[in-house]
This record gives sequence, C-alpha cells and structure tokens, in this order.
Amino acid sequence: MVLAQIKIPAVYMRGGTSKGVFFCKDWLPDDPAVRDRVLLRVMGSPDPYGQQIDGMGGATSSTSKVVLVSRSARADCDVDYLFGQVAIDKAMIDWSGNCGNLTAAVGPFAIAQGLLDAPRDGIAVVRIWQANIHAKIVAHVPMQDGAVMEDGDFELDGVTFPTAEIKIEFLDPSGEGDEGGAGGMFPSGSPLDLLDVPGVGAVELTMINAGNPAIFVDAATLGLTGNELQRDVNGNPGLLRKAEAIRAHAAVRMGLAKTAEEASQLRPHTPKLAFVAKPSAYVASNGKHIDPAALDINARIFSMGKLHHAMTGTGAIAIAVAAAIPGTVVNRLMTQQANGKVRFGHPSGSLVVGAEAEQRDGAWVVTKAVMSRSARRLMEGTVLVPSAVFPAGF
Repeated sequence: MVLAQIKIPAVYMRGGTSKGVFFCKDWLPDDPAVRDRVLLRVMGSPDPYGQQIDGMGGATSSTSKVVLVSRSARADCDVDYLFGQVAIDKAMIDWSGNCGNLTAAVGPFAIAQGLLDAPRDGIAVVRIWQANIHAKIVAHVPMQDGAVMEDGDFELDGVTFPTAEIKIEFLDPSGEGDEGGAGGMFPSGSPLDLLDVPGVGAVELTMINAGNPAIFVDAATLGLTGNELQRDVNGNPGLLRKAEAIRAHAAVRMGLAKTAEEASQLRPHTPKLAFVAKPSAYVASNGKHIDPAALDINARIFSMGKLHHAMTGTGAIAIAVAAAIPGTVVNRLMTQQANGKVRFGHPSGSLVVGAEAEQRDGAWVVTKAVMSRSARRLMEGTVLVPSAVFPAGF
C-alpha cells in the first residue's frame, strides 16, 4: 500500500549562517494547530534519535527553522515575516523570537514570490514587519536583470562560499514593544543585575531586549575564557546544565516565563544566553587564526541548549546594542568603547555590527542596529507531507 502524500510549495534557503524552509503563509493550513503539525512533519520532528532523518531539518538549531511570509497589512511595511524555531526531539515550534540570520533571506524570498515590486537593477528596499517581536526591519537587496543577485564577493565567516551582500537595518531594536511583558531595553530597569540562580549561585549579568531578548555574562562566570569552540562546550553536560539554569531563571526575571521549568520546556529559543570576554587568540572552526588585536571583544552564544557554531543574527544585534550602553557586561569588557561599530570574535571567525545610540532624558536609546548578511536559494519546489498529518477532508 502506497502512503498518500500531499504536496506543499516550499523554498529551501540559506540566510546568514542558518538554513530554513520558507513558505508563503497561504501555502499552509490556516489553523495554527494543523499548521504546526504539518511543519513539524516537514522538518522531521519530533525525532528521538535527534537526526531529523525523515524530514528537511538538519539536526542543529541553525538548520531546524521555518519561515512564513505574506504581504503586510501595515502601510509602512511590504511583508510580514513569522519565524519558527523547530525543536528537534520535541513536538514543539517556538514562535517567541526572531532569527536574525534568516531575516536576510526574507527580502529575496518575497521578491522572488512577487510579494512586492522591485527595481530591475540596483537595490530593492524591502520593509519587513517581524511578527514575532513586533519590530520593523529594512533589508537592502541587490538586483540585477530583474532578479535578486546571489553571486558576489561578500564573505561571511561561517559560510563557505562568497555571495552578494545584503544590508539589514533593525529599527528601534531595543524592545520597546510588547515582548511577553518584558517591555523596555532593560526589563529590570538596570544594565547590570545580580541574580541568584539555584545550584549556581549569584550571577552578574545583563538582561536586554535588542533584536531578541538576550542575556550576557562574563565568560569567567561559566569557567570559560571566551575563545571556546563547539567541541569545547557541547560535550560538557554539566556546563550546559549550568548555562540553561542561568538562562531559564533570567527568563523569569525578564518576565518571559512564570517559572524556570516553563522557560526550559516551552521557551527554549528565547531569551538567548551569551558569554563574552576580552579578545584572546584562537583558531576558528575552519582553521583560521583569529588575531585578538583586530577584535573589540570575544563572544559566544547558546542556541537551543547548545553552543552556536557562529553567532545568531539577533545575538549580533544585542552585542552591538549592549556594547553601546555604559554599565553592561559587554560594554565593560570592550577593549575600546564602541564608536558605532563593534568587531567581535565568534567560533567561526569574526563579524562587524553597528548600533546608533543616544541619550534621551538621561536614558540610553538605540535607534538602529545594522549588519550585513547574505542569502541564497538552495532548492525550490514542493515538500511532501503524509496525508495522515492533515485532518479528515483536508
């Protein structure tokens, strides 16, 4: 007996150092519960083996992602963008935050699908409404002969091949909108806090809303130096438990979860926990020697319980914002004070990100954060989903 399957249009794309399956919103069922069930099956989750063999997922936090795009109902935006972080071993999609890396692919996808008009040549300015965190993002997408440019000489550490550069502006990235009750750049009202974490002790940290909710600690808090690679961290279960304990209890302090257990079970995607340190030399995952003299700070970030292979896009934005604000963990470890741009080292190399900050009535406000990424279509066509996943009569 042949198992009947239903075809759904989809595009597999790389954005920054992440990959995901992209859909126009109207390609999927309207019912969110049915939609999520379909998307889980597309990605091959939940998979107790942790490999997502029977789906499109790549068995890492960077490759188990879905994106929904539609024309925007807002007059000041062209498209709405909804991001889902798909758990690998659980039947859960976390819709709580953005993926800054895949943001780079939203404009190219929308243009290719005819969701907005774009110039034949030059730069297409795509105004994106990030529906997860209620924020406006502007992507500058290069065009040539009526199509998105994908070839180019822009190199991004963590991505093997050079492609065309896409500049992304995160407008008002400081989280003044409603993010689960966390409102404001600093949910506690302070750029630096001391949090008592059961089983860990008193932890000095910065809790910030910028791009996504984020938490910064000094690498020394975790017994680290700040130049670690994935292999140094992800095989240490005790360290991962300590990091998750800090993240989960900080999520409660930020108003994002009622309990630490809820943060771990229902909100693994955000807030992200990152650790930072003064620059020191290391060999990146591709064998490249990183010179600390070229860096302002070293930074590493956890994603879905593991150390990220590079840096999340929203993590980069949070670094830029925190670096610009006196008193944060990031700011005090900078080798020199941020002057609009920060160059930081991550496991795959280094990255430059910028933020514009100013004081208003004694409070720091970040009006814009900017970074460059790239994107490329990897496959276009349909994904096949067993008909049993859909309700009767679909």
